[in-house]
Amino acid sequence: MDRTEVYGDIAATLLNHVEQGKTDQAPNVLTVPVENYIDPDRWRLEMDRIFMRLPLMLALSIELPNTGDYKALDAVGKPVLITRGNDGRVRAFLNVCKHRGMTMASDGRGHCARFTCQYHGWTYSNDGRLLAIAENNTFGAVEKSELGLTELPSQEIAGMIFVILTPRLSIDVRAFLGVMLDDFAALKLDTWYYHGSKELIGANWKVAYDGYLEGYHFAAAHPTTVAPRTPSNRAHYRMSGPHMLIGFPQVGIRRLHDLPRTQWGREENRGYDFVRVLFPNLSFFLAPEMCQYAQLMPGPTPNRSRTILNYIFPKKPETEEALKRLDDMCNFFAKVVNDEDYLLGLKVQNGLESGALDHVTFGRNEPGNQHFHRWVSHYLADA
Repeated sequence: MDRTEVYGDIAATLLNHVEQGKTDQAPNVLTVPVENYIDPDRWRLEMDRIFMRLPLMLALSIELPNTGDYKALDAVGKPVLITRGNDGRVRAFLNVCKHRGMTMASDGRGHCARFTCQYHGWTYSNDGRLLAIAENNTFGAVEKSELGLTELPSQEIAGMIFVILTPRLSIDVRAFLGVMLDDFAALKLDTWYYHGSKELIGANWKVAYDGYLEGYHFAAAHPTTVAPRTPSNRAHYRMSGPHMLIGFPQVGIRRLHDLPRTQWGREENRGYDFVRVLFPNLSFFLAPEMCQYAQLMPGPTPNRSRTILNYIFPKKPETEEALKRLDDMCNFFAKVVNDEDYLLGLKVQNGLESGALDHVTFGRNEPGNQHFHRWVSHYLADA
């Protein structure tokens, strides 16, 4: 079925949900043990079997548009360096000098053809090759070709750069994303303008992620921010493997009645919105004027996580005043997420650790959360 037809059917479902007071429902209620959120052994297993083995979207192509551009970041405790080589190809490496383990590039984005270790001056090309050993005549005989930066599996596709944090594993993002790839490809992310990011500290990564997967909390947690735009407890889910396309109606979705049915699939942000969710840690919310996408990074302990909120726009504004308006918009969205989601999540974490309950309960009206937790268990069971 054509993507526009699929979106049109989702719009029709969302309209019916609003008019009938309904929402998508799972067959049953699901309970999840509290230990799944607080047990350090399970957390380490999640790191090993999920975050160290699955493709993670660590950058957009527009963050490294030119030959010689790079991005350095901490990804789940791993220092990662993503570069665009002289051949135009994106590569990812562990951001670690092969001499004594020093970090090569400081976190952030920049441009350079080679990286020099600030500890002893070893120099690497942006394709990972070791170019020079400082005072080579006194160092001794080593094989430079074997001392390049440790490469990580990476793939650039649909304007996104995916990396697996374990060397030598195979990567096939197309197979991993399935039909979700078409949803992202249609956004033409490689034509957008990257504005910046903000970092938030949250609870256990699953506590934080749970909030992105349902609209049941909108009325109580977002009474003056989200709820005036989006009715609470009204959503539709399209699952694709572990990933999800979540449709949320807007309060004005009844405007679709005034349009031909064939046009409904072209009305994203004009009656309904989508949140595109990629397992295990990416949530993409596209609004008419901007996009906020969240990258959740577990740790450094089981009860904490880091979230990078990134902001992209269809095009870069031409004036300082317009750029200032973008800053204000980003600050507003980040404040809503922090004050109305993440601060509540930290309180949830305290509640889970208090011993007050043995399990959490996901209702039939929370099918996205149920789907997510079943896939977490699936990957933990698959060695």
